[in-house]
Amino acid sequence: MDQLPLRERKKLRTRQALVDTALIRFTEHGFDGVTLDELCAEVEVSKRTFFRYFTGKEDVALAPVHDLWRAVLAELPTTPADGGTLLDLLRDALLAALARMPADGWADRVARTRRLAASTPSMNAHGLDFCDRTIRASVDVLRERFGFAADDLRPRLALQVLVAAFNCALEDWAGSARPDRDALARRVRAALAAAPGSVTVTVR
Repeated sequence: MDQLPLRERKKLRTRQALVDTALIRFTEHGFDGVTLDELCAEVEVSKRTFFRYFTGKEDVALAPVHDLWRAVLAELPTTPADGGTLLDLLRDALLAALARMPADGWADRVARTRRLAASTPSMNAHGLDFCDRTIRASVDVLRERFGFAADDLRPRLALQVLVAAFNCALEDWAGSARPDRDALARRVRAALAAAPGSVTVTVR
């Protein structure tokens, strides 16, 4: 933050104020109990300013998780490929993105987002749409970087496994007494370590 120009620092502070205020108000009064006008009034910005940052209430409420996946997408072009599996590379990109999230406050915001989404269908629908767009963009990066054919299903399937493992880790983590970023990273590692066995386990 300190290395950014003053104008950019102000933009980031405004965006963060909108996210923090939205999550607090939505938690206290319910997602449908807070209007966009009320949110903007509390942060002292216009709706026009709000829409420079977010597409709506769902978008601002999901911002902490969306920020993580945007960081994953940014990591994919340069995450080292050390001869491991594609899922290993995706894991490394996700863990690197997690390490880039702010140590102060981000974990609490994600936990709040998770609890709100559990009772807000419109947030879940918005999240699914964002997830699909991010996976498609990630597949494009992987195709360009590694030469996967357009009809090769493996990159998309690997990304779906990554998302599923993250969601499993997030569900367990969000229910813990004091969720923090490093604890989430440990749960992500454990979930992804279990992923290969989930498709090879024999049942009778």
